[in-house]
Amino acid sequence: MTERRRITIVTSGHLSTCPRMLKSADTLAGAGHDVRVVATLHEPWAVATDADVRSHRPWPVTVVDYRPSAGVTYWRSGARHRTARAVASALGPERAPFAVVASAFGRVHAELVRAATAQPADLFYGGTTGALAAVAEAARRQGVPYGLDFEDLHSSESDEGNAALDHALAARIEAGVLRGAAFATTSSEAIAQAYRDLYGVTPVVVHNTFSLPFQPPSFARDDSAALRLYWFSQTIGPGRGLEETIAACGCAAITAQLSLRGRAEPGYIEALCALARSQAPGLEVIHLPYAPPDAMVDLARPHDVGLAVELMNVRNRQLCLTNKAFTYILAGLAVAMSDTPGQHALGVDLGDGAALVTPGDPRSLAAALTRWAADRGALDAAKRAAWDAARRRWHWEHREERGRLCELVRHAVA
Repeated sequence: MTERRRITIVTSGHLSTCPRMLKSADTLAGAGHDVRVVATLHEPWAVATDADVRSHRPWPVTVVDYRPSAGVTYWRSGARHRTARAVASALGPERAPFAVVASAFGRVHAELVRAATAQPADLFYGGTTGALAAVAEAARRQGVPYGLDFEDLHSSESDEGNAALDHALAARIEAGVLRGAAFATTSSEAIAQAYRDLYGVTPVVVHNTFSLPFQPPSFARDDSAALRLYWFSQTIGPGRGLEETIAACGCAAITAQLSLRGRAEPGYIEALCALARSQAPGLEVIHLPYAPPDAMVDLARPHDVGLAVELMNVRNRQLCLTNKAFTYILAGLAVAMSDTPGQHALGVDLGDGAALVTPGDPRSLAAALTRWAADRGALDAAKRAAWDAARRRWHWEHREERGRLCELVRHAVA
């Protein structure tokens, strides 16, 4: 029988944008622990989905609000963050004091530590970029163990103009907190190997799986000739393989619908629609609103093929195994997934339920879409194979997923 412990889970993101921390909190509370969550509030568009998530959970949440309307927290954290980044850039992240690096890497590092330590805990556990150093600092102050979740390879997850500084800050944080952790988790075998190569510590893989739905998928289809494609993310924007998907639909010359769920960058949906008109006249682009994580499996059900397309220009994208493919198969969708180091093994395990395609190659994706559009029997078989794989192995209740997290926590607080 599990001994009841006080566990504080910390994320620098919104409650509704961090499904790994949600699942962790639900799981550990369900195992009999006293769970408290510390999260942030900074994006107006996520307020409603945060409220939806909280309405279904019994455990308490402490929110660090740094929206402009929050007043002093917004201005103070912004000034501190800018100053810390300037100092870290001038001295070099590898030479700057760790406290400066933590503030440069996470805007509300100090506020997260303060909120986390407001109540005593027997274990701190957390993930997302700005929470990593805060988890370690909170545990140090209370003299208790901590665990970290490295969902991504944070020192290689961007190709934007400020990526060099961000990656150097992330590397300093990773090296500074990883070896002192009682345990560390990550989301793919490829990312785990990358951390081992960098720091000599191998995080335990807990995949981005989700709970089996109460109702199995319905594989019935209407008489529509359109192949129904689906993709979702918190943000819809360039560099995510969507342009290549439109080119693939044009190359395949199929009738299809591409439904995109998430918050779109200004003008981006309009640009995709224009691209579709010029390259894939048989394709209709549909924009769907961002939704709470609890609803994502059900919202995927009306579609045929889930897109887990990744490009290779960012190393983290090469190594990651995101929640997309796992959501699709629980909804009974076939999956078209880029054959990256992070996704290859899952694609092989899904068998007929997935098509592994060459990253960034529209012709490779077009071949898979053409087959499923032309042969509805093959599409039905693919959807059923994906669902069978989800039931067999790829769900949160599996002992290799939820069970691993519970075991790690049990050893850390023993």
